[in-house]
Amino acid sequence: MSQSLAKQDLAAQDLAITAQATGQSQWYRLSLSGDPAESVAITAAVLELTNRGFAYGDGFFTTMRIANGHIDWQAQHLARIHHHAQALSLAIDADILNQLESQLIQQAQRLDDGILKVIITRSAQSIRGYGFADSSAGQACESWLQAIPTVAAATSETSATLALPNGTAVALHAPIKAVCLQAQIACLPPSLAGLKTLNRLDSVLASAELQRIKSAALINPPMEGLVKDMGGDWVEGTMSNVFYRLKDSQHPHKGHWYTPPLTRSGVTGVMRSVIIDGFADYEKPVIERYLTDKDLPHITQMFFCNAVRGVMPVAQLALDAQMELGLLPIDSASLNSVIT
Repeated sequence: MSQSLAKQDLAAQDLAITAQATGQSQWYRLSLSGDPAESVAITAAVLELTNRGFAYGDGFFTTMRIANGHIDWQAQHLARIHHHAQALSLAIDADILNQLESQLIQQAQRLDDGILKVIITRSAQSIRGYGFADSSAGQACESWLQAIPTVAAATSETSATLALPNGTAVALHAPIKAVCLQAQIACLPPSLAGLKTLNRLDSVLASAELQRIKSAALINPPMEGLVKDMGGDWVEGTMSNVFYRLKDSQHPHKGHWYTPPLTRSGVTGVMRSVIIDGFADYEKPVIERYLTDKDLPHITQMFFCNAVRGVMPVAQLALDAQMELGLLPIDSASLNSVIT
């Protein structure tokens, strides 16, 4: 190992040890060249005010759960990074992606249990304003990594697992209460819909509403909120995607799970994709279908999901201050069976 590589590796270990010892998150900046002969420079993150992610939300992120030193759904997270980079004209080719993957694996091993969050932002531009150069400089990007130990990540209550029809096991959270929120998320152009960009103010406001409701609840506060988009349909949670089943009399697809399409709003989550793939070859694949106001009283089962918490079954869904639904439980058997 070269002297510079050894120093950088020790620096990364020192940062990881600090994060574990304090139980607090640690931010790094990764300098990725894509050249396998060069080491990855890892430094404590210092954000310049010219950073376009800070100024314009010009970038994206993905959040990964680390368990026993391994990245859950590693391939899916890397696919998201590659897809989002292409969608936003950011220069992350196969070589850079491989270099990033290697670094994430190393950091996951050092972290052992917790969360890794990757943020990619466009590099500062010589052009003033929103635009970026029509050249390689315009596609240049910066990579940021946050390591959050388990004590700070609060990834508890996910020790159980749920088996999808294809045999894939996903983490199963304890049942939760959810609430229908008043906040709405934006409808976006096709080029941005589904992306996990840094522009998340609508989600910030929805999450703030959920927090106010949680703070006001004396007992059994809701842990997630169901959110509409500006088109008027329910599309996702404040931090998760949603799946649901309806009474058979309300729809001809008996026993199918539904999830709202994300072609105009929302985030195409990693766990959402895992679940859809898990049902793809099953006799009753997941169907993309908007969830409407009229559907709410006819929901029999519902769960939220994301890559950190896994599947979060909804035991109670508060439609408003007066009406609350009690929903059927979810386990591996009921997930794959037809409920009449």
